[in-house]
Amino acid sequence: MKQRIDTAPASREATIANVLTIAGSDPSGGAGIQADLKTFSALGTYGTSVITALTAQNTQGVKGVFPVPADFIAIQLKTLLEDVPITAVKIGMVASREVAETIRDVLAKSPPRWIVLDPVMVAKSGDTLVDEKGIRAVREILVPLSDLITPNLPEASMLLDKPTPTSRRDMEALSADLTGLGAANVLLKGGHLHDEGCPDLLIQETSFRWLEGPRIETRNLHGTGCSLSSAIAACLAKGQDVPDAVETAKQWLGEALKASHRLSVGSGQGPVHHFHAWW
Repeated sequence: MKQRIDTAPASREATIANVLTIAGSDPSGGAGIQADLKTFSALGTYGTSVITALTAQNTQGVKGVFPVPADFIAIQLKTLLEDVPITAVKIGMVASREVAETIRDVLAKSPPRWIVLDPVMVAKSGDTLVDEKGIRAVREILVPLSDLITPNLPEASMLLDKPTPTSRRDMEALSADLTGLGAANVLLKGGHLHDEGCPDLLIQETSFRWLEGPRIETRNLHGTGCSLSSAIAACLAKGQDVPDAVETAKQWLGEALKASHRLSVGSGQGPVHHFHAWW
């Protein structure tokens, strides 16, 4: 029997959780803050956003990146947090050490219950989005700040400066190294494996477990990492623990991928259908 994913909005009597995305902007709407805000809404939370970079991109690739100055990112964050209580934060694209330090310093003064980091370094098109200094900033500043990080295999390789895993055994072998970076929980995404399914490895302290999922044949993969990490943040904000939030988010994303053929957005790698349960 197909498991039902509860994406219905909260009742009017309930308080809807506020969730924040700190990430880059994607004009095509499939990734970045646009995908994050859609995800938050689809999963019954209220989305807010702070923009770290403007990008010129579409479903075929990234043509340019314009970083937002760190001092203006600080103003965005401080102004928002002075007024809006935030339960969970998703951090996406961060291109410099100064921006990473700004995010850390502001959040330290108004700490949310949950911080989920999607270490965005390479776009689905293969375009590199951050340089070596940016990678070090993510590794040294943002990973220790986070309750959960969600690297895919190339991103894990860049964080650890090790070869990209090519098997489940390779993924398991990275468990201690990844948690050693400072995050309490790691979701190592196995979508890049040449595997019939799409296995992800949830690593918690000294234990890990596999989360299985079908490999969905579609080219509409733009923004899947952004959407998954945002879905996890939304589920955490609604009260789920880490394993349940990851499983719910993974199931939701699977349905969004299956329904992506209903959208017609660009001629490259299109987006997932965030509102598959609604329209």
